[in-house]
Amino acid sequence: MKTYHIAVIPGDGIGKEVVPAAVKVLHTAAELHGGIKFEFTEFPWSCDFYIEHGKMMPDDGLEILKDYEAVFLGAVGNPRLVEDHVSLWGLLLKIRRGFEQVLNIRPAKYFKGLNSPLADPKNFDFVVVRENSEGEYSEVGGRIHKGEDEIAIQNAIFTRKGTERAMRYAFELAQKRNRRLTSATKSNGIFHTMPFWDEVFNELKADYPDVAVNSTHIDALSAFLVIKPELFDVIVASNLFGDILTDIGGAIMGSIGIAPSANINLNGKYPSMFEPVHGSAPDIAGKGIANPIGQIWTAKMMLDHFGETELGGKILEAVEWVIAKGIKTPDIGGTATTAEVTEAVCGRILEK
Repeated sequence: MKTYHIAVIPGDGIGKEVVPAAVKVLHTAAELHGGIKFEFTEFPWSCDFYIEHGKMMPDDGLEILKDYEAVFLGAVGNPRLVEDHVSLWGLLLKIRRGFEQVLNIRPAKYFKGLNSPLADPKNFDFVVVRENSEGEYSEVGGRIHKGEDEIAIQNAIFTRKGTERAMRYAFELAQKRNRRLTSATKSNGIFHTMPFWDEVFNELKADYPDVAVNSTHIDALSAFLVIKPELFDVIVASNLFGDILTDIGGAIMGSIGIAPSANINLNGKYPSMFEPVHGSAPDIAGKGIANPIGQIWTAKMMLDHFGETELGGKILEAVEWVIAKGIKTPDIGGTATTAEVTEAVCGRILEK
């Protein structure tokens, strides 16, 4: 019996509702499999924890988490208690950077029964590989002077190492899917970093002759994801561009509330972290109507990371079946509760 030891951080708001839902789905999937089990250790790190302790997580939080096989996170943030930049940098980004989670992987696909705002979504199914450690979100920069002379400088940092590892991961992912890779660029407007990005991409594509490639400027690419998303398979993008593209992906699915993500550590020194894209939604927290699909799909990505791809596929098939049957929470046009959606997914898994 293979046991996976998972650190669970429900976090804030609806995280405390959707994480238990996804944990139940994982236990159900393990029951179906028969050869694996999960042991979850929960940590109460959140904005409530900050109010009590003056910090989002203990000083030795990373040391506590480092020996788990994965971190399963719900949602972070409650601006009524803690400013967003404090909660984000004190927990989510602290884990991402401390554990060298250099890639952020976010899929988007059409679900039958989920109302996409697109008139004809054409069964789109793509994955964005987002560089997650540098780029436009670097901390390098500063502010000087005051008044009309005030200056703010934000430096975008692109290393060959960071750029290349994101692109190689994307190429290898494309080889496992439909062998198409698009690079998000803006080399016609950004003078240094994007031409560098293009050069590295063009160098690497020679190593993957079986993958069809193209480079598309981020403004056009954003439009194409709305006009013809079915053309895309894998997209590799910088930190900022990937963040923007994946929000578009959630929007064209019909709700960011169902979008999952994985923060991947590539060197094996630390665990990877899995979290839905949605926020803590304090306006509906505690009402029993939070959409658990994003957290459940995130659990599927965690299984894929462990190599349990067949079991992960069963979870996603169950999610697709439940949505097609109209068992949906109010945010996506249904009347079901969080518990009802979760029970339906678990029931479908056990049918297979």
